[in-house]
Amino acid sequence: MPEETFALELYISPQGDDAGEGTAESPFATLPRARDALRDFRVAQGLPKGGARIWLRGGTYALTETLRLDLRDAGRPDAPVVFQAYPGEEARLSGGVEVPAEAFRLVDDPAILARLDEGARGQVWQADLKTLGLEDFGRPWPARFKGYAGWLELFFDGQPMTLARWPNEGYAQVVQVVDPGSKPRFGETPDRPGSFIYAGDRPQRWSQAPEVYLYGYWCYKWYDEGLKVASIDPAKRQINFAAPHHYGLGGPSGGYYYALNLLEELDAPGEYYVDRQTGMLYFWPPAPLAAHHVALSVLDKPLVLLEDASYVFLRDLVLELGRGTGIEISGGTGDLISGCTIRNLAGDAVVIRRGSNHGVEGCHIYQTGGGGISLSGGERVTLTPAGHYAQDNHIHHYARLERTYRPAISLSGVGCRAQHNLIHDAPHEAIAFSGNEHLIEFNEIHHVCTETDDAGAIYAGRDWTMRGTIIRHNFFHDIGGGNHVGVQAVYLDDTFCGTKVLGNVFYRVQRAMLIGGGCDNIMEDNIIIDCAEALMLDARGLGWMKGELAEGSTIMKGLRAMPYQDEPWASRYPELVNILDDDPGTPKRNVFRRNLMVRSPKMQVEEPARIHGTFADNWFTDDDPGFVDAAKMNFKLRDDAEAYRRIPGLQPIPWEEIGPRRR
Repeated sequence: MPEETFALELYISPQGDDAGEGTAESPFATLPRARDALRDFRVAQGLPKGGARIWLRGGTYALTETLRLDLRDAGRPDAPVVFQAYPGEEARLSGGVEVPAEAFRLVDDPAILARLDEGARGQVWQADLKTLGLEDFGRPWPARFKGYAGWLELFFDGQPMTLARWPNEGYAQVVQVVDPGSKPRFGETPDRPGSFIYAGDRPQRWSQAPEVYLYGYWCYKWYDEGLKVASIDPAKRQINFAAPHHYGLGGPSGGYYYALNLLEELDAPGEYYVDRQTGMLYFWPPAPLAAHHVALSVLDKPLVLLEDASYVFLRDLVLELGRGTGIEISGGTGDLISGCTIRNLAGDAVVIRRGSNHGVEGCHIYQTGGGGISLSGGERVTLTPAGHYAQDNHIHHYARLERTYRPAISLSGVGCRAQHNLIHDAPHEAIAFSGNEHLIEFNEIHHVCTETDDAGAIYAGRDWTMRGTIIRHNFFHDIGGGNHVGVQAVYLDDTFCGTKVLGNVFYRVQRAMLIGGGCDNIMEDNIIIDCAEALMLDARGLGWMKGELAEGSTIMKGLRAMPYQDEPWASRYPELVNILDDDPGTPKRNVFRRNLMVRSPKMQVEEPARIHGTFADNWFTDDDPGFVDAAKMNFKLRDDAEAYRRIPGLQPIPWEEIGPRRR
């Protein structure tokens, strides 16, 4: 972009002084001081024409509290307020603290050595966190869906280390469920926490551990949860939980788990344990401590919070080492997070709620414990779009801690956009959406859903009113994790309706698309290559799900919550107006047309869906249909491709536009 000029420019530096003048020669030391100086200037003289910029010189800015920006810090469309790293320098906003090498000493306490595995003795170091001024040692394992604020993590040279666990890789399997457990229903049933039988004798080692947690997939391979252990009976090889699992133990997965938060299992390089009673950190470093950096996450609130602060830009910054979210935006309009690196957090990278036209652009997001970018806004009752967007971002290795339903990008409300992003390496979904009229286009997505089953790289489900989203010109490849049989690239679950899937490329995916009994979904001009199954379109609303379409169900509550028979809904979605008189359990008006399937011959379409849908002008082939260079995964069709002759009206895919654009 052309170099901008600002009437007012302030400077901060880790080597600065808050008593300074905020100039290049006399910079401030902290972000709050620069923010307050700008506020004072505006009270005296107003926001300068063209806006203001705060330059962050290279170095680490330790945040012991959230940097809060509000109406007093807002810019205007022609006069933004910009916080930006100085060109060529790395400015890091950190919610953590470094643990110096000299703070560690080898463990020599006989009682601690006795609890350690024999192979770990002489390898594990300890550091007293209280001597570093730390008093809050976090929670050992946060509750599902309540966020990960409070989760203390250890990082070694910028890489997250592993809370001591068993087994060190993979999962153990439940042998037998003794009691699946249950949650209270309507105040009639008390909690039954549940219990199971394990194999082997390993849990006998955990008798002195004060807080043992088991994390895993206890019922379904699409729902993870960490459960606290109440007691262990070595004679019966039985573990009893302190609280029940959301869905109960057992189920289709049979139960997979690993144990964590155990000093006794600190038996491999890279593992650590924090004794929350004594404040002692135990760590087996993967390399000598003296030549490397060790850091702990401390701040359990967002690193940066924008509340009703419009036209504030954060540029080219590094945000890291928080126990919660990186950046939260609430209200306001026109805020932009661009060119930032957001990493090593326990929660999500960026969460945007309410407001309008906020964006996350050209950011590198990785190693988050939760998801990447969450966009929520607009007004569903009036179908007013939010205009929030996530574009040209690289998001990978996310959902480290909470491994399901923490996507790289989440869209909810009305009118949000996910465009030109590169997303990869995650245990569950890449993009999740709910609400209306979102746009998901030109994204490359690969190696997601690697640990889960019955999952989709792009997922939505269970609401007849959430219509109007377009999924087009995305490239999906290498989705799933080996033997999983229920993974698809696009998953419209449980009678989801009114979505367009247009001009996407699906390569090496177990199933390209699954339409779970919904209506009014259009799938056109897609290219499906080397997939075990091109399409599954079932009629579950007439089968196992029929009872869940009755009055009082989740789906009916969603319908009743929207004015679906009034304007603008009636004009925008005419199929909804009389949906209850239109046999809503029958999958009607789905269209599968002009799709090219290469070595992907299988389709599962149940008869009611076939009778009430349109299936036309699709071509199956085992030969090259005219790709530019399939060996290099260039699936653009040549102008003279056989596919254009076989499929009249097939629309070309703008292949060169897929993925992030260079800034």
